[in-house]
Amino acid sequence: MAEEKRSFKIQAINRRFLPFDSEKEKEWQGPFFFVQGADCQPGLTYRWTGTERKQCTTDMPMKWDVEIEATRAVIKKLNQMQPKPKFFIVCGDLVDAFDFEEPFRTQQENDIKQVFSELDPSIPLLCVCGNHDIGDQPTRSSIQRYIDHFGDDYYDFYCGGIHCIVLNSQFYEHSLNVEDLKLKHEQWLDEVLKDKQSKHIIIFQHIPWFLRQYDEGKDYFNIEINTRLEMLEKFYKAGVKKIFCGHYHRNTGGSYKSMELIVTNAIGLALGTDKSGVRLVRVTENDIEHQYFPTEDIPLNFL
Repeated sequence: MAEEKRSFKIQAINRRFLPFDSEKEKEWQGPFFFVQGADCQPGLTYRWTGTERKQCTTDMPMKWDVEIEATRAVIKKLNQMQPKPKFFIVCGDLVDAFDFEEPFRTQQENDIKQVFSELDPSIPLLCVCGNHDIGDQPTRSSIQRYIDHFGDDYYDFYCGGIHCIVLNSQFYEHSLNVEDLKLKHEQWLDEVLKDKQSKHIIIFQHIPWFLRQYDEGKDYFNIEINTRLEMLEKFYKAGVKKIFCGHYHRNTGGSYKSMELIVTNAIGLALGTDKSGVRLVRVTENDIEHQYFPTEDIPLNFL
C-alpha cells in the first residue's frame, strides 16, 4: 500500500505550540533530547556567488533542489531515530525568496512545507521566523504572510519540564515599519520570562545577539550592541540557560556570564568548513548538552 501523503499543519497558534500540553509539560519527566536546525533556505545555493546572494528576476531560471534534498535527508534521519527526538525546531530562513520575489516565494513555501510534512508525526515540528521569511525590513503584511504559512512569529511552550521561548529576532534588527508589533512582542516577552516553574529556560531565535564575544562590534550577522547587552542582561536575570540561533550558516557561539549562546550551521548551504547538518541537544535535570552533526553522521540513537 502506498504511503499516505501528509500535508503541513500549522501548530503555533495564539502564542502557544498546540502539540504540548502546557500544564502537563511543566513537570520534569526525565532526560530527553531534541534537534535544532536552521536555514533550509531553498534557492540560496543557486544564487550564491561565493561572496553574496544574487538578485533574482522573474525571467531568470531558479532551482532549489539542493536545499530541498538536504532538508529531506535530515528528516529521513530523524524519522529513523530510536527513541524519537522530543521535537525538531528550525531556527529561521525556512525559505530564501522574499515575499516580493514571486513566483519563487510561493513555490519555495509550497516545496518546503511538503518536505516538512514528511517528518514522522510523532516528532513535533517548530518553525522560527528568519529575515528571509518576514523580510529584512518587516511589514505587517510580510509578518502576516509568514503566520499564514508557518504559524506564529513568536510563542512559548513547555516540554518535559523546560520552558522554551521562540522570539522574532527581526524586531531587534529593524522594526520601523512595525513598532506597535514590536511593543506587543516585548510586553509578551516580559510576561513569559516571569514564569520560574521549569528546570531550564531556553530561547530560540534566528539572528544571534553575537557570534563569539558578547561585546563584539556590529555586523550583518549579529544585533546592535546596546540592544544586545540590554536583552542579554534581561535573559540572564530571568534565568535563561541557553540561546539557540541560526542565520550565520556556520557553527559558532560564546557566553554572556553563565548563559551560553549557540549558533548552528545551515541545513541548506553551509558557508564555513563544517558540512550541512543539525544540532542534537540532550536535556538532563541539571544540564543541557549539545553536539553538532553533519547530516550523514546524525546518530540513530542519542540518549
